[in-house]
Amino acid sequence: MRIAVAGGTGRLGRHLVDALTEAGHDAAPFSRTTGVDVVTGEGLAAALKGADVLVDAATGPSPDRDEAAAFFRAAVANLRQAGADAGVQRVVVVSIIGADRFTSSYAASKADQERAWLDGPLPVRILRSDLFHEFVEPMMGWGRQGDVVHLPRMVRQPVAARTVAETAAELATAPDGPPLLEVAGPRVENLVDLGTLVLAHRGDPARAEGVSDPGDPDGVLYEAGRVLPGPDAVVAGPSFADWLEGTR
Repeated sequence: MRIAVAGGTGRLGRHLVDALTEAGHDAAPFSRTTGVDVVTGEGLAAALKGADVLVDAATGPSPDRDEAAAFFRAAVANLRQAGADAGVQRVVVVSIIGADRFTSSYAASKADQERAWLDGPLPVRILRSDLFHEFVEPMMGWGRQGDVVHLPRMVRQPVAARTVAETAAELATAPDGPPLLEVAGPRVENLVDLGTLVLAHRGDPARAEGVSDPGDPDGVLYEAGRVLPGPDAVVAGPSFADWLEGTR
């Protein structure tokens, strides 16, 4: 089976390409680095030629909700048309757990992406993921001030990108699959605690501190632990601590 992967060179996409290839499929990654632009449509026809399935793992270039939503609407319009022209049988969209509950953040723009796909002609399966383990360190870098690392007070069930990729690969290639599936790691975690683990792992004397933004309704949901996977989610390791240990 030939599976085209939008965002196939990114943090998730490269793992997805590996998982598909290891399972014996023909993975065809594309992104701006391969000369394909999902916003303008440049190169899409060639990228999707012969594809049986399309996985949309593309990410928006901006954390701003409105800018990200505009990106996703443009990208999906082009991908839908190119996919239909190429005879793609179905699409798997990688999204975020709780996307339909957010209003102000990048995560809210993923709901726009989901709706744009569902409004189109192609059969769609949506995979919503919790926070990638790999995102914790970048978030720490954004909030670092000297020897203090400020992190949002968040309760999440983080998951390794490789685990999400394997789940996406299975969803993409299965003859039958649910229209909506969630995937998360094995433990409910506090983001500040994860930052503390990273600092200890690095031997960094800095400390992690939690911060709140009462004016951000999406942040309040995370802080209260109200955006966690449901009972039917795929739950798979490694835990964050085990994954971090394996990065040495």
